[in-house]
Amino acid sequence: MDEAIYRLAEAVLAEARAKGLKIATAESCTGGLVSGALTEVPGSSDVMERGFVTYSNEAKAELLGVDPALIEAHGAVSEPVARAMADGALANSRADLAVAVTGVAGPGGTETKPEGLVHMATAVKSGVLSHRENRFGAIGRANVRRESVRTALEMLRAEIGRHA
Repeated sequence: MDEAIYRLAEAVLAEARAKGLKIATAESCTGGLVSGALTEVPGSSDVMERGFVTYSNEAKAELLGVDPALIEAHGAVSEPVARAMADGALANSRADLAVAVTGVAGPGGTETKPEGLVHMATAVKSGVLSHRENRFGAIGRANVRRESVRTALEMLRAEIGRHA
């Protein structure tokens, strides 16, 4: 694992631990890499509650409760679906905070959903949802996934910082 991502995961875990927070992840294009980054750090089990790898639309619906009509209307790679994934991760876990990632890692994509387009959302038990649209570009599948992990960890860290 990239040293910078490892250090960021350590910081996320330490800050969540200090506030007594549990984390859940809901991942599509990253295939569990955000959870993997967090659990790479020894002692992560007191913070990492669970991770959902919901690569298919059916998994998003079945495991996270994402409405299939939402996916049909907006596509899996969209702000509404990222938000629903984050909300579903909270609803289907004992976590206090969740991050969701859905995107086009590549190769390929479309004119409206190009390679490197990744939507991410965080959710907290208070009902607050945040969203970030990333356009990493056609930097290659591995790089899109790595940048998505880094960004997801940064989003978690920001939410932890806002948490009382």
